Amino acid sequence: MSVAPMPPNAIPQAPAGRPAHSIQVKNLHKKFGSFEVLRGLNLEFADNAVTTILGPSGTGKSVLIKHLVGLLEPDQGEVLIFGQDIWRISERERYELRKRFGVLFQDGALFGSMNIYDNTAFPLRKHTDKSEDEIEDIVLARLREVGLEKALTKFPNEVSGGMRKRAGFARALVMNPDIVLFDEPDSGLDPVRTSLLNDLILEVHRQHRGTYMLVTHDIRTARKVSDYVGLIWKGQVVHYGEAEEAFASDDPFVRQFLSGDSAGPLGMD
Repeated sequence: MSVAPMPPNAIPQAPAGRPAHSIQVKNLHKKFGSFEVLRGLNLEFADNAVTTILGPSGTGKSVLIKHLVGLLEPDQGEVLIFGQDIWRISERERYELRKRFGVLFQDGALFGSMNIYDNTAFPLRKHTDKSEDEIEDIVLARLREVGLEKALTKFPNEVSGGMRKRAGFARALVMNPDIVLFDEPDSGLDPVRTSLLNDLILEVHRQHRGTYMLVTHDIRTARKVSDYVGLIWKGQVVHYGEAEEAFASDDPFVRQFLSGDSAGPLGMD
């Protein structure tokens, strides 16, 4: 699948003084009732790289994503985006900051009443003053990237799950985000479609660059797309480093999760 060329001025340049890490999470705590999901989590995501976050179900991966985009406020700790603590700025500033994110949710999160074209165009119509001609150029380019240029008029219930994921990916890209977050992008896909989506993520990242973060349970996805791998267990980071290092690690937590072995420190609790 070929990637449509981007306009020469489309890749955002890092402003002077930007920190080395666009996303920094410091001592993040979050409780729901008496259940403490995040327990002092610390992470710094490498810029212009793909980082995969792994971990057992219920350990806080999706909760982390919601903190990164400002949908959940920490009980304690900091979420720094481009050096700004997103809970020490105004709601308007936080709203503007979210425009620099693209998010691909588990099911694509498409609007059922809109066709693929209008779903993809939605962020541009809502958040910019671009003309319909400008929007059309951008939307068609993004849909070509994900191989959906022939599905413009189809509605979400008329296409496959893999196509809905790709449409969600196109929508995540239309605002030319600095950061793209993927919440279980392989959820519900068979191994072949998962592999095709992974190829697409890598191809688009090579073209656009930016900071990509994936949450997944799929070890094959982690092996294929990751520059860096983090492993979360019981609301804390037990490993973070380059992907090659993670898959060669002797750490019992890392080895057990990546091998899928039932015997080891990652118990049922």
